[in-house]
Order: sequence, then structure tokens, then C-alpha cells
Amino acid sequence: MTAAESLHTAPQSRRFLYLYALAVSGGAVAYVPFLTILLPNQATLLAGKGALQLLAQIAFIGAIAASLANILFGWASDKTRSRRPWIVAGLVVICALLPLMQFAPSQTVLIGMVLFWQFGLNMLLAPLSAWAGDTVPDTQKGLLGGLLAFAPAFGALSGALVTFPGLASDGARLVIVAGLVLVMVSPALIWGRPEPMPQLVIGRDAQLSHSNQATKSRRALAQMWIARLLVQVAEASLFAFLLLWLRSIDPNFADNEAATIFALVLCAAVVLTLFVGRWSDRHDRPILPLTICASLASAGLFIMAFADTLFGAISGYIVFAVTGSTFLALHSSQTLRVLPAPATRGRDLGFFNLTNTVPSLVMPWLTMAMVPIYGFDALFLLLAMLSALAAILLSQMPRQPAV
Repeated sequence: MTAAESLHTAPQSRRFLYLYALAVSGGAVAYVPFLTILLPNQATLLAGKGALQLLAQIAFIGAIAASLANILFGWASDKTRSRRPWIVAGLVVICALLPLMQFAPSQTVLIGMVLFWQFGLNMLLAPLSAWAGDTVPDTQKGLLGGLLAFAPAFGALSGALVTFPGLASDGARLVIVAGLVLVMVSPALIWGRPEPMPQLVIGRDAQLSHSNQATKSRRALAQMWIARLLVQVAEASLFAFLLLWLRSIDPNFADNEAATIFALVLCAAVVLTLFVGRWSDRHDRPILPLTICASLASAGLFIMAFADTLFGAISGYIVFAVTGSTFLALHSSQTLRVLPAPATRGRDLGFFNLTNTVPSLVMPWLTMAMVPIYGFDALFLLLAMLSALAAILLSQMPRQPAV
């Protein structure tokens, strides 16, 4: 379907969009508190002083498993032409395995359980992502991106909830997380009744048979993939080392101050993404906000590179983090525009998911190798240039990507 034709399609029901966004947020709740807090606690119980090495092994193996599983289950949901059964199966695996993690008798068993949990998680996430492509027309993809911005916020809030002092033991926390995931994902599966969108599920092969159109589609696909990878490289590089950098400027910078900044960033990103997403729908400009956000993220990194005061450092980070988060949420929805074949939508989104997992595998090690020699300012300059390159790539795309 061409962009012009998409303007005449009926919108998807708001009810389904909200339930879908809640389900995606449930997916974030499934892994954010577990990977950031609960798994490190369990690793410490099993490995003691060797917990860091154990977590590094789990992170590496888990990222590879997540990459492969996302492609596999996206492909499987394409082949069966049904997303719900796979989402249900993934939900069952997640909710069954999370409470059992506390009973892992050894490091090897814990690694194996996390591996199977990663497969269950991506059994849920991959078809869930493709479901949006089957049900949300182009005219609402900006709104969809805005709603997707709630996912990381819910993930962070769930971590704060389950670790509230005196609320629950480590084992009970895992049960609470599983319960939250079940409560958040199930409504979309039970009551989500999306309006049929046949134009989104019939193949576009006939439209892509013309060589020029096919070439434009492949070019748009490559530009979107590379642009997300470049921005995700910056996100992955800062994830583990931000607090260390801030303390290199001010040794007295406290944990609660960092938590306050993270909360501010999440709230601001949700508001901005909703506003910008609705604007892009109304003005039919899906790519322009991505270009501007990548440019501003680059500017934030440049500010960080030259910051010599805590105020300047925090200001630069807020600019980067808010616009970077907005970019990633909107990119996730607008990517659905450039996937040319509904028959392979789940598999193709799995390949896009590599832009999330590959930087997490590579960049922390590169950062540790680079910072001791060249300093954080050199790292930020490199990341700023990568984000600027993402903006340049996106600026070369047509107003409406070829599909």
C-alpha cells in the first residue's frame, strides 16, 4: 500500500492501542527489574566475589540467545500466520521460570535457566512487535511510538516497586515480577480486538516487482537499520558507565541524584514522544522527527564531551537521553513502514532487533578499552559523530519511505 492510500484507511481502535502498549510495557517489566537487580542478587548468592564474572557470562550468552530467538520466533509467527499463540506461550515460559530462578542450585543451572528464559522472553516480544505491523496503520504509527515510550518507564518503575524496603524477599520479588507481567500482557490477549487491517497483511510483492521501487525499499530499510544501530551504540556505551563519568566530575555525586535524573529523563521522554508522535501523524512527516532527535542526541553528546562542570554534564546528558529515548520509541513504530513484506514481518523485525543486542555485546568492552587511554571526552565525541551520521542518513530519506 502506498503512503497516499494509507491516508484513507480507517484508524485502529484506541482501546486496542492502549492495551497493546500495556502489553509491550509488560514485556519491559519482564526483563528490566530481573536483569538489573534480581539476577545480580541471585548471582551474588551463588558466586560471591565471582558474581561479576558470572554476570558477564550470562550477559554475553543471553544476548546471543536473545538475538537468535527473536529472529526464530518472529519467523515462526510469520509461518503460522498467527501472533497470539506465540505470545501466550512466551508469557507462560516467562511467568513459570522467573519464580524458579531463586531455586537454581548452581551457577551452571542458573545460566541454563536464564538461557531458556531468554527464549521465552523473545517468544513473547518478537510476535508482539510484529502484531503492531499487522494492526496499526501508517496514520497512527506516530501515536504508537508515543505509547511505546511508556515501556522503559514501566520497566524502571517496576524495579523500584519490587525493591521497596520491606515489601518482599528476593524470591517473592521474582513472583511479583511474574505477576505484573501476567497482569499487563494478558488484557491485550483476552480483550484486545483489533479492527481488521487487510491492507497491512496482504503482501506487497506486486508493488515491489518494479526494480526502482524495490531498490528504494531496500535503501530505506538499510538507512533505518543503520541509523538505529548508530544511536543504540551510544545508548549501550553510556548504560554502564554514566555514573562513573559523573563521579569523575564530582566525586560526591550520589546514587539518589542519579536516580532522580533517570526518572526525570523517563518522564520527559514519554511526554515528548507522545507529542512528537501525534505531530508526525497529523503532518504526515514520519522521518523528520527521527532526524531532529538524532541531531539533538548528537548535540547532547557534544555538550557532554566538553563539559567541565556537573551542571554542564547533566544538561548534556538530559538532552541526549530524552531525545535518544524519543528517537528509539518513534523508530520502533516507524520501522514498520519500511518492511516490504508482511509475510516475513516478524523475521525482519528480528533482524532489526540486532541493533539492540549487538551494541550491548560490543560497546561496554570497547568503552573500557578506550576510556582509560583517551578519556570520556573522546568517547563522547565519537558517539556524537555516530549520532550525527544517523541524522544525515535519515535526512536523505524521502518524506515518505518507499514501501
